[in-house]
Amino acid sequence: MGAPIDIIQNWTEITADMVIDVRSPAEFLEDHIPCAINMPVLNNKERAEVGTIYKQRNAFQARRYGGALIAKNISEHILTRLGNMPVEFRPLFYCWRGGQRSASFARICSDIGWRTYVLEGGYKSYRRNILIALETQTPNIKPILISGPTGTGKTRLLHYIKKGGAQILDLEALANHRGSLLGLTPGETQPSQRYFETKLYQEIMQLDFNKPVFIEAESSKIGELQIPQTLFKIMKSAPLIEIAMSSQNRARFLIKEYLYLQSDPQALYKLFDAMIYRHGIKKTDYWRLLADTKNWQELASDLIDSHYDPAYKSSSMRKERPTDFILKLDTSDDNAFKNATSKILQKYN
Repeated sequence: MGAPIDIIQNWTEITADMVIDVRSPAEFLEDHIPCAINMPVLNNKERAEVGTIYKQRNAFQARRYGGALIAKNISEHILTRLGNMPVEFRPLFYCWRGGQRSASFARICSDIGWRTYVLEGGYKSYRRNILIALETQTPNIKPILISGPTGTGKTRLLHYIKKGGAQILDLEALANHRGSLLGLTPGETQPSQRYFETKLYQEIMQLDFNKPVFIEAESSKIGELQIPQTLFKIMKSAPLIEIAMSSQNRARFLIKEYLYLQSDPQALYKLFDAMIYRHGIKKTDYWRLLADTKNWQELASDLIDSHYDPAYKSSSMRKERPTDFILKLDTSDDNAFKNATSKILQKYN
């Protein structure tokens, strides 16, 4: 007689020792419960093979072959990753719909003697709850936008505001993109749209809705990721703080912020190539020449004049928007950001 298997509707309603996502690595990469560990009962190749057998032969042969693979993989997980778990171990399993894959793993763990949980409806149920929460909870946020042209240090200011004890929502960090031409660090990737929304949901649910939340003004997309419509709507009507800084200081700031690109010219050239459709070959070749000759100040200044500022002036976040107040930074050093933070927190105490 094994330990009980409990079917739960919400993964947060119990305290499990481990949340185990039994879907394939590809499914897990697309999106998952943030604390989950991937222990696939079918890897990407095996899942595709089972699907092919189902389509080309019949359901029975697909289940027979899939069942053998699932049993083998579950055995491997139990002997390795779960090999040292005590009798008190309490795992929670989920798969795509809360069906055969999670039930198979849970049943064996129950027979071992571990009290086991299965998420009813699986990932699909979890995803549905995320979307509902984003739709219903996001309007409770009281956003204040930090705006300003590229190079004014909006993200740095946002982090100083957080150090000052206020709430922030760092959308660029969640999207792993700095929201500009040079926004994606070479060698890195953005999360999927779904996992971006999962991380955003986590951040929103930790906010105190009675207090303001400072958010950097963004366009509707950060890199390849779309800001959920409900959030973008309230951002467009939020109070706006405009950060102002001279073009010369902005260029200096960009040089410091994107220092890593100076040692990786190929990554920089790829970014320029991606902008040919907007600025033409002549302009992007000029940027390439400035990079080749290490004329970083002129490159930063020309990017500001030719690319960043025109895009900023046409931004939907600035159209027909009253500015709460303009905050001028004379320099881009730490003291300037500390002083700006004090003024902001004093105004929005």
